[in-house]
Amino acid sequence: MKAQLFRFRGGIEPEAHKDASAGAPIAPSPLPPLLVVPLRQAAGTSAPRVRVGEHVLKGERIGNAEGPFAAAVHAPTSGTVRAIEMRTLPHPSGMGGLCVVIEPDGEERWIERDPVEVRALSAERLRERLRDAGVVGLGGAAFPSHVKLRRGGAGECCGTLVINGAECEPWITCDDRLMRERANEIARGIAILAHLLQARRVLIGIEDNKPEAIAAMCDTAAGAEVLTRVVPVPTLYPTGGEKQLIDILTGIEIPYGKLGPDFGVQCFNVATAHAVWRALELGEPVISRVVTVTGNVERPGNLEVLLGTPVRELLALAAPRPDTDRILMGGPMMGFALPEDSVPVVKATNCILAASERLFPAHPPEMPCVRCGRCAAACPERLQPFDLYWFARSRNFGKCQEYSIFDCIECGCCAYVCPSQIRLVDYYRYAKAEIRERERNTAAADAARRRFELRTARLERDAALKAERLAAAAARAREAAARLAAAAGASAPEQEVGAVKKALVEAAVERVRAAQERAQER
Repeated sequence: MKAQLFRFRGGIEPEAHKDASAGAPIAPSPLPPLLVVPLRQAAGTSAPRVRVGEHVLKGERIGNAEGPFAAAVHAPTSGTVRAIEMRTLPHPSGMGGLCVVIEPDGEERWIERDPVEVRALSAERLRERLRDAGVVGLGGAAFPSHVKLRRGGAGECCGTLVINGAECEPWITCDDRLMRERANEIARGIAILAHLLQARRVLIGIEDNKPEAIAAMCDTAAGAEVLTRVVPVPTLYPTGGEKQLIDILTGIEIPYGKLGPDFGVQCFNVATAHAVWRALELGEPVISRVVTVTGNVERPGNLEVLLGTPVRELLALAAPRPDTDRILMGGPMMGFALPEDSVPVVKATNCILAASERLFPAHPPEMPCVRCGRCAAACPERLQPFDLYWFARSRNFGKCQEYSIFDCIECGCCAYVCPSQIRLVDYYRYAKAEIRERERNTAAADAARRRFELRTARLERDAALKAERLAAAAARAREAAARLAAAAGASAPEQEVGAVKKALVEAAVERVRAAQERAQER
């Protein structure tokens, strides 16, 4: 039976440019002279667990997951740790991060791998294995998979598991080739995910411009234990967005602030499913991934690349043309220009795109907004991009939030159709960053105010206690003085007079101590 398809609002149809890299099989990338492995490749950070000069084996853990949203990092090959230092990361800001630099020994010696019988372990233990194997979302977000696999309360299950094979971004074909060549392995990973989530059905969404991938995945779906359907979806950007694909396949619109599991749906990329299979059934951590290398190059294709490989090594294999003027990581819609070609491939790297003036002409000067409404028609999140543009430009961030700027997924559809060539997404990113910074400042000010109020209350409490102690000491002194006077009049014994004098001295010492404490507070 043909699955019912729904339609999300908006979207665009940019030129695909996929044929150049989709035709050739996945090829292994050669071992580079040095591997630069960032310790932060997911939402959280990892702490180094190796030292400079130490020899490591392929697959050995070199970074421990720190915090609930982190995943472990592993040595992509055997070799010697030459440095643990700050290096430039693949980030649009050119920010740096702590990296482990490994010099390969060329022997590719593995650690002792420890595959598991999935059905024999508890769900919690399997999630721990995925965390320790460094499995994260390989569709680009790099969110730790073990976190997404946590269901709610005991016995709660996920009704629908959505597998994302849409790959809607132009130029990128790594998931397409992966489905064509490794469909059986992906299917076994999907079965593990369905088992962990207790899913009742699986929907595999693939854009209809990938007939070979659709056919390969259909062959594997027939033998699945859980009801599984491969659903060709219309080629429309951004169909590959998680919320958009869930909308198309199930008709469920997930609002901002909510997640798929809130509606009984969870979504994973096909490459992530493949990594799950490798981690559990082969005992191999995430140390490589398939990367599309395309654009202004002579030999476009898809490579199986060790994490930490410098981007320039991939470009050398693809032979960029002389007029290449910049390198993008990701596609032309949501990718970004790399600060330098020495940055390493990381888990989130799905594409290296060589750009030139011919392929990607310089952005024309911005013209005034003409209120044509094309951006609103193209927005898949049902926003009003032109209003958000005006609010962001005028720094009216309250209105930005009122008009749901954080619903924006920064897909770039609005900027793509804008006849005035306004870089709308840049304005939204600026506004979001400003709002977040103000919220951080407000939170810091609130925390400082709470600390001040707590300190004031503590000082007042201490002052009250000191006053009580002083009053008690004064009372004891008066009582002692009275006893001294009575003793002197009645010729009291010498020891009683001594006790009275001691009480007077203690009262005096207490007054001095209180005065010193007040002086320190000032």
